[in-house]
Amino acid sequence: MVEPFLNHEKLPVIYRDEYLIAIHKPAGLLVHRTVLDRHETRFAVQMLRDQIGQHVHPVHRLDRGTSGVLLFALDRDIGRVLSAQFEAQQVDKTYLAVVRGHPSESGRIDHPLTREYDDYEFRNPQASGEAQSAVTHYRRLGTCELPYAVDRYPTSRYALLELKPETGRRHQLRRHLKHIANPIIGDATYGKGRHNRLFQQLYGCHRLLLACTEIRLVHPVSGEALILAAPLADDFASILSIFS
Repeated sequence: MVEPFLNHEKLPVIYRDEYLIAIHKPAGLLVHRTVLDRHETRFAVQMLRDQIGQHVHPVHRLDRGTSGVLLFALDRDIGRVLSAQFEAQQVDKTYLAVVRGHPSESGRIDHPLTREYDDYEFRNPQASGEAQSAVTHYRRLGTCELPYAVDRYPTSRYALLELKPETGRRHQLRRHLKHIANPIIGDATYGKGRHNRLFQQLYGCHRLLLACTEIRLVHPVSGEALILAAPLADDFASILSIFS
């Protein structure tokens, strides 16, 4: 399992002004409380509120297993402006991921995805079940081949990818990488258990190898370009040495 993030630990702040605050969310931390995780007592929203002494409003999502840049507004009006930027695809997001296999050097995944709801969201029984457009661009940064037979081949291949989603569908990157048969390592839902276990045994890696490393947007008040970046967490960065 991912090393627990204790209540007394502070969330790393990578940017703050009077309108916005961005943190480096650790893997394994929920953004907010959900019905399906009633037993959990740690949430980024609550922890950050307690840490800075004021309410915060998340404007986008990161899966529990994903680490990296997580942006909050410090009031509801700013939050609505920022959320609109994300919904209008005016925010550039960059992720790094370790995946199974050797995909092509670059590519565009244009694969519509059916709507996935949070457990607390209202589901209109009359709503269309049609898939929504979803596009992800990727670039291969490195590859490796390990001398371990996991599937039917004598060795196992992996790649380090840079991912840039155009759209923001729920679990989009994880579902898109599964769609092209290059699932993300550590993904218990869309990935391959045998490959996940190999990384656990070889590298002590018990997390999803997906991180949001950079967000670029227009500041909702000043109008200036804003670049928010977070380094890879140590447990992710330690894996990079295997790639060439």
